[in-house]
Amino acid sequence: MAKGRTWRVAVCPGDGIGPEVMAPTVAALRAVAGREGLALELQHYDWPSHDWHRRHGEMMPGDWREQLAAHDAILLGALGDPGPTNDPDRYLLSDGVSLAPLLQLRKGFDLWACERPAVRLPGTPQYLADPRAEELDMLVIRENSEGEYVAQGGRLAPGTAREVATQVEVFTRLATERIIRHAFERARQRAHLRQTGERPPRPFPRTGGGEANAQVCLITKRNAQAYWGEMWTEIFAEVAPDYPEIATHHELVDAACMKFVTRPWVFDVVVASNLHGDILTDLAAVLCGGMGVAPSCNINPQDRRVPPLFEPTHGSAPDIAGQGLAGPEAMLLTAAMMLDWMGEEDPAAARAGERLRLAVAADLQTRSGEARGTEAVGAAILDRLDQQ
Repeated sequence: MAKGRTWRVAVCPGDGIGPEVMAPTVAALRAVAGREGLALELQHYDWPSHDWHRRHGEMMPGDWREQLAAHDAILLGALGDPGPTNDPDRYLLSDGVSLAPLLQLRKGFDLWACERPAVRLPGTPQYLADPRAEELDMLVIRENSEGEYVAQGGRLAPGTAREVATQVEVFTRLATERIIRHAFERARQRAHLRQTGERPPRPFPRTGGGEANAQVCLITKRNAQAYWGEMWTEIFAEVAPDYPEIATHHELVDAACMKFVTRPWVFDVVVASNLHGDILTDLAAVLCGGMGVAPSCNINPQDRRVPPLFEPTHGSAPDIAGQGLAGPEAMLLTAAMMLDWMGEEDPAAARAGERLRLAVAADLQTRSGEARGTEAVGAAILDRLDQQ
């Protein structure tokens, strides 16, 4: 256990609504750390951001990796168009430049697993009429290091009638095996929590009959992309016997999209490639109330020495940037995920993460449908933390 340890966190507010939602999150982190006796050191960075690029000609300094490596975790607000969109003269970079730091951070620290929980919280918008949607509780695990986003390819004779663009997908046995095994490990943890009553019980059918307390669903497009799809399927079949207590399932990505909408309650842990996971996680977030309540993390489960990256799934929301309208819930829940990660070593962090998550959930349920600004939500969360 890390009793007495000081956790160093790099705070990178980023662009658009990033600084707005980060401010109440930092205040909540300081409050909950004080309540639980958690030693938390938060260091602010002005990069990556458009403003930093405007002043320095780059999104991040050349020694960004060395600076961030000195921290235990990275908390990122948002990247993208800084807004406001009604200002045509704003300093605006292409997506390829402004969002590049996300890939640089993930690949630079080999954060090969992206985890995005999709849990229905009372008080958030309900887009599915079926009452079983209230039971939605899944974890989508996305392979973060290769696949469709490996950045291999190019453009030949650009701008001409002969132009050819290639985008190469790359899948390796090493990366595939580790992400699938990680998905089974997370499923095993969820099964344990259901057995101990810390998570609601959920039965999942086994292929050979009977039921399991957890399931892993593999996503591919092996009917059209046979080479990598069959490799993922074969490796999935090789890993699954090591987890006999976990139910297994496979879906093609297009069928998975349909079933996410028609019966999302049948999913538990979902493991997918970089592109497929990117798409499915945004869909899952909307089913749980929207991107404004969806947290995420990028981690290296095999090496806790490198700092994981915690970021909400929403973007910079340039249409409302600077107006104080952005809900900070996704950022707050992302901070709670960060505390959970610390809590694997530090009991004070685990308690702080649960306290923060309960405060956000209670506020959402109590204030359901009420229009509030960023500062008002932040103040309400601080009040709840004081009252707990």
